[in-house]
Amino acid sequence: MFSHRHLGLLAVLLGETGLVEIRAAVAQDAPAGHAEVSLDQLHVEGPAGAGAGYRAARARSATKTDTALIDTPQAVTVVTREQIQDQGFQGVTEALRYVPGVFLHQGAANRDEIVIRGQQSSADFYVNGIRDDAQYFRDLYNVERIEVLKGPNAMIFGRGGGGGVVNRVLKEANGIPLREAFLQTGRFGTKRLALDVGDRVSDSVFFRLNGLFEDSGTFRDFVDLRRWGVNPTATVLLGPDTTLRLSYEYFHDARIADRGIPSQGGRPYRYRQNIRTFFGNPDLSTARVDAHIATASLEHRFASGVEMRSQVRFADYDKFYQIVYPSIRAGGAVNAAGTRLELSAFNNDTPRTNLFNQNDFTYRFTTGPLAHTLLAGFELGHQSGITYREDGFFATTDTQTLVVNPLSPVSRVPVSFRNLSSAANSRYDLGLAAVYAQDQIEIGPHLQIIGGLRYDHFDFNSTDRRTRVGNTRIDNLLSPRIGAVLKPFDALAFYANYSVSYLPSAGDQFTALSEGLAIAPPERFENREVGVKWDVTPALQLTGALYDLDRTNQRLADPNRPGFFLLSGQTNARGVEVGANGFLTDRWQVAGGYAFTDARIVNGFGSALILPGNRVGVVPFNAVTVWNKFSLTPELAVGLGTIHQTHTFASADNTVRLPGYTRFDLGLFYQVTDGIRAQINIENLFDRGYIATADGNNNISPGAPRLIRAQVVARF
Repeated sequence: MFSHRHLGLLAVLLGETGLVEIRAAVAQDAPAGHAEVSLDQLHVEGPAGAGAGYRAARARSATKTDTALIDTPQAVTVVTREQIQDQGFQGVTEALRYVPGVFLHQGAANRDEIVIRGQQSSADFYVNGIRDDAQYFRDLYNVERIEVLKGPNAMIFGRGGGGGVVNRVLKEANGIPLREAFLQTGRFGTKRLALDVGDRVSDSVFFRLNGLFEDSGTFRDFVDLRRWGVNPTATVLLGPDTTLRLSYEYFHDARIADRGIPSQGGRPYRYRQNIRTFFGNPDLSTARVDAHIATASLEHRFASGVEMRSQVRFADYDKFYQIVYPSIRAGGAVNAAGTRLELSAFNNDTPRTNLFNQNDFTYRFTTGPLAHTLLAGFELGHQSGITYREDGFFATTDTQTLVVNPLSPVSRVPVSFRNLSSAANSRYDLGLAAVYAQDQIEIGPHLQIIGGLRYDHFDFNSTDRRTRVGNTRIDNLLSPRIGAVLKPFDALAFYANYSVSYLPSAGDQFTALSEGLAIAPPERFENREVGVKWDVTPALQLTGALYDLDRTNQRLADPNRPGFFLLSGQTNARGVEVGANGFLTDRWQVAGGYAFTDARIVNGFGSALILPGNRVGVVPFNAVTVWNKFSLTPELAVGLGTIHQTHTFASADNTVRLPGYTRFDLGLFYQVTDGIRAQINIENLFDRGYIATADGNNNISPGAPRLIRAQVVARF
């Protein structure tokens, strides 16, 4: 049961995502001054993102309109701010651990990378619906919630998004007075401080400031990180129908790059003994980024009823990555005798500048018995940058490999780095323009249809800075989506969805364009999905999805024309996802679910090892992820999480098997006073040795041993 005090706290929490109306019927027979409200009496409504606890009721990102999740014909999981805080995770990919159907990729130790429905991506990350297109590790200090939209999403987001996209919704200035300090410490030298301060300058001008500083070690030998960020925002009410939002973020992240351990004989090399062991040269392994991101958003409602939302974002990313690591070649594996391991080295300098402008126009009207929500819009963008790679030569041999003893794998041998003629040294420019239209049609109270079409013009140019030779690829892409929602009654919805996305031949990061890639058409993602959503109560939603996703036009080397490609590569992913988010009882919250994912090679990729029938790398058949929070008293709560997944393979050649594992996480929460909350999180409670993920057969990441973090959040 919720007391009036709890409802007041809930109203403040929900207010951070917008103005929310809370209506509660108070039991007439409750004692005076102690009236309580049960969950089935609690009704919450508000703008996109409104919800309570681990349950989000609405989202804008899936349709670009403020739509209830139950009326959205695709699988969507929202990681709310309360869940982020309770689990104690600080990075985007960490916070996705409990999302059904999402699996973590190592990201070559320098970026966020995920696998959704068998599709690997480092590019399908967004902020407030705009592409956050760079390779780096994203922090959560200024994040209100994370939305995971599964399946191809090109109609809304454009290129890519074949398996799904991850959209961060940032905290914004809303005029609510706020003074919050967050302090975290823990095992392996964790030290983190964050601030969240907001208020109003006047009745029409609000401000908010989020800041972060972290200087932490990790469970891996020699590996530490230092990051800081600052994000001031402002909201200006220009009139009753016009709102301007401004944001600027500076974010810095620098860390020792660590690509884990190699394999031996088709298994991770002695991983229980090498949980902490660094393989390579930590003095020469680094990943760092400096990001400057400025955003302006204007919302206006015209007298005609048309609602406009226009966003402009400029982002500049200065990114550098260098690594000495177990070679990705066959020699990178430890030999059978356990006496030999090859190291390799390289660096990448990849600065990038992005400029995007999105403009959405929404109009609601009726035609006879049909209610329409019509969306039309356009997007313009320009991205430019440099991709520059140098390969490492070890001083003792002046070759690109160094043989070490795997029992003593830390090298201090000097390395010189050279830009070889075969390595990238290019400048690139990408221009994009898109128009799109969508109609959400309500045909009476029980049936809804959504249909949309997007046209993208994708113009990519890459020039070799040494030869001045350039290549250009222009693609004109049509991405449809059609879905239907059948609602026998308001709280139950069955849906079906068909969507298509494309990935241009330049790939996820489009850093260079060879002659062969310039004539290769885009990869194509085609998804068929059916599902069910049930709002058991206003505070609990259960979901289920069944999908079939084909990825075609994947490239393999043409044996008769070096540098060119055949487009016969094809994968298929089929699966089932079941999710639960919200209050099972008034004292028990849950977030998580189950995913069965069968992602396989359909046609080969020109390799004797990547064959039809092989499983896609780091994708388990079965995965169960469930986080529970039990409120024992008004002040004391306990969290218990379970992550279980069956075995996977490190890559699609299926030669290195990664064992399955089960991990338990624990959280203890105590509300010391109305303004102070203390929390302890224990990750991997029983200290089990396990493999978390990989980036190929010889770059395998062990999971963390028991990790204890303590934090205090103070509001004043």
